[in-house]
Amino acid sequence: MMPENSSVTEFILAGLTNQPQLQMPLFFLFLGFYMVTVAGNLGLITLIGLNCNLHTPMYFFLYNLSFIDFCYSTVITPKMLMSFVSKKNIISYAGCMTQLFFFLFFVISESFVLSAMAYDRYVAICNPLVYTATISPQACLLLLLGVYVMGFAGAMAHTACMVRLTFCANRLVDHYMCDILPLLERSCTSTYVNELVVFVIVGIDIGVPTVTIFISYALILSSILRIRSTEGRSKAFSTCSSHVIAVSLFFGSGAFMYLKPPSLLPMNQGKVSSLFYTIVVPMLNPLIYSLRNKDVKAALKKTLSRKSLS
Repeated sequence: MMPENSSVTEFILAGLTNQPQLQMPLFFLFLGFYMVTVAGNLGLITLIGLNCNLHTPMYFFLYNLSFIDFCYSTVITPKMLMSFVSKKNIISYAGCMTQLFFFLFFVISESFVLSAMAYDRYVAICNPLVYTATISPQACLLLLLGVYVMGFAGAMAHTACMVRLTFCANRLVDHYMCDILPLLERSCTSTYVNELVVFVIVGIDIGVPTVTIFISYALILSSILRIRSTEGRSKAFSTCSSHVIAVSLFFGSGAFMYLKPPSLLPMNQGKVSSLFYTIVVPMLNPLIYSLRNKDVKAALKKTLSRKSLS
């Protein structure tokens, strides 16, 4: 529903670039990225679901990470692809607010599911004797509930603040999606409250998981350094390396986009930065967690051999 104080019924998304010669190459490039994202994340979801060996807390969180990556990539990429093949990529006001809400819901949920995965690794490496009791099925469900509650609360706060604004007659949003900062540029009314909410909510949604992950891995590193056998150290490092890579990509690009003043980050640079956590990270996550994970590779071989025999 469109609020009474809004003066527009639709927006025009400017897209990634306005250079005609780049439109089709970029269309096929990002279409390829999206196909890899869908195949990788749905494949990992299916693999974890079919293999009993992967029915553990670590892969329970990885299952949800793949689901989140698939969902928020699907919220963003198809509409972005439209900007490469249409003269005007129009999105309705309601459609724009819906895209904003679900994008924020999934991206915030991802930040907290990554912190839940770090906590899981901390307990597995630092307190292995109480791992089963600490990371029980009930604890996993409670952690996951917290992940989605935080995602919903953050998305609702941002979206509620956005719908209270009055937007100007200039409907052109200088982005390939309905994101917070580009929409604030189109407002005719004060955005002070929105900017404050961005600073506070994004600070929480990046700060709390980052601190959790940092503390978890500091304790993990301390525990690994006390392991005397080289094989034990190598196994512990390999268990955490995939997660560290995924966390660095996701939080690095997100912090660069939202925690710098707009005057220091031109919108074109903001588009490039946002590409990492909206397009590249969801594509790379299943590759990172499968190619660097012996359990996933073994489960994949087992599934493929089972199908070839049948």
